[in-house]
Amino acid sequence: MWNKTKEGMLPDERRQLQGVRLHKLVERLYHNVPFYRQKLQEAGIMPSDINTIEDIRKLPFTTKQEMRDNYPCGLFAVPRNEIIRIHASSGTTGKPTIVGYTRKDLEVWSECIARSLYAWGVRSSDTVSVAYGYGLFTGGLGFHDGAQHLGATVLPTSTGNTEKHIRLLHDLQVTVLACTPSYALHLYETIIKMGYSMDDFALRIGCFGGEPWTESMRREIEQNMGIKAYNMYGLSEIMGPGVAHECECQNGSHFNEDHFFPEIIDPQTLEVLPDGQKGELVITTLTKEGIPLIRYRTRDLTSLIREQCPCGRTEVRIAPIMGRSDDMLIIRGINVFPSQIESVILDLQAFEPQYQLIVDRKNNLDTLDVLVEVKNGFYSDDLSQMLALKKELHDKLKSVLSINANVQLVEPGSIERSQGKSNRVVDKRVLK
Repeated sequence: MWNKTKEGMLPDERRQLQGVRLHKLVERLYHNVPFYRQKLQEAGIMPSDINTIEDIRKLPFTTKQEMRDNYPCGLFAVPRNEIIRIHASSGTTGKPTIVGYTRKDLEVWSECIARSLYAWGVRSSDTVSVAYGYGLFTGGLGFHDGAQHLGATVLPTSTGNTEKHIRLLHDLQVTVLACTPSYALHLYETIIKMGYSMDDFALRIGCFGGEPWTESMRREIEQNMGIKAYNMYGLSEIMGPGVAHECECQNGSHFNEDHFFPEIIDPQTLEVLPDGQKGELVITTLTKEGIPLIRYRTRDLTSLIREQCPCGRTEVRIAPIMGRSDDMLIIRGINVFPSQIESVILDLQAFEPQYQLIVDRKNNLDTLDVLVEVKNGFYSDDLSQMLALKKELHDKLKSVLSINANVQLVEPGSIERSQGKSNRVVDKRVLK
């Protein structure tokens, strides 16, 4: 499942392929999607103006709000009878974003995830527990189809009933776990509570995505569970998981550039940034049939890595997502990302990787409370000891964030666990 023809292409060959596919994409959208035809006409662009991948900068951006404005099927580029599956985003505000897939779209999706699994060392002899949510969320069925495409055995555990899941992991000697990183930590805690040791399991590979996570959390998972933890990047609007993936080098995620073209822009000026500079990731779907998108603004903040990877894949890589341009916290004029706080917490031995951020506004002043669990061996009735831990975390957070956070130390197990995407941030501010 390592597609050397595509994953190992020479850069010039790849750009030529991308140019051909971009032209075909723009032509299809111009003739088949009224929204895009109007958008291109307003920009003074005809399909004949787009002939190389460099011409992509002439094209307008697409936003999530525009997808919602065309709810439910206004962006479909094929007749409804060619759409054989529909997924929808899990957003909690506004209309969901509907994504339709043709048979070819699903084949491409399965191959992209199979590429990812193969890069992590998964083979047909493995058993993969898919603990992402099934249904409208793309994680469950995406990984399910990709693992089957690879020829592996699939255990469709989904989310919920954690103890039953753990028994199946043990009794079936499952070798690969696919879930959110926060749920992996919850699984580990429950495994220990149930009296198991990780030596009782055959797990060796973790396939994690669906939420931002840090190198500190990766180390925590790998050390606790005795597995290799790999990152998968994707989003439902583009396809789902499988847009980009790490390899054994764990040094950025390889973009499946034969199907998706990445750019990094300044989220304020919308100018394309040079390689290596951090900005907002923009993606164009070069081969998507159901709902192709031109220059979709993901709001994810990252950078592009062009240096060739030792694994032999020649695709561009993206650095770990550092946050989002639309949901980063602005507290007293300072940009704060939950990933920054998580890194500080996990670098300190006394704390569990379980925390919650509560943002509020009191007397017209923003406040940030950081609730974090203290590990069993460090939680104590000794007030001076707890105050010392609190001060240590407070001071390190201040040095990173440049603001004061109100640190609250809580008992192990007291923060509610998530079996899907974790709810790390509670923003109580009422902004007018």
